Amino acid sequence: MLETDGLNKLTRQLQEASRVFKSLGGELAHVTVVPGDQDSVQAAIRQVETSIDQKAAPFQGNELVESMVKQLKKRYRDELIRRGQA
Repeated sequence: MLETDGLNKLTRQLQEASRVFKSLGGELAHVTVVPGDQDSVQAAIRQVETSIDQKAAPFQGNELVESMVKQLKKRYRDELIRRGQA
C-alpha cells in the first residue's frame, strides 16, 4: 500500500510539473528588454518571475514543481541579463 501511495504521489507531481512547464512555453518571447537599459532588464525579470509564480501557484507544495520553478527562474533571469547586455 505504501509503495502505491508513493507512486501515485510521484505520478501526480510529474503531471502537475508537466502542466506548469507547458503553460510557460514561450514566456521569454513576450518580454521586451532594451539592451544597455538595466531598468528594462529588471522589469522583464520581475514580469517573468511573477508569471512563473502565478502559473505554479496552484501546485504549491509539490517539490518537483518548486524545484522546476527555481531552475526556470534562474534560466530566464540569466537569459534576460544576457539580452540586456549592450
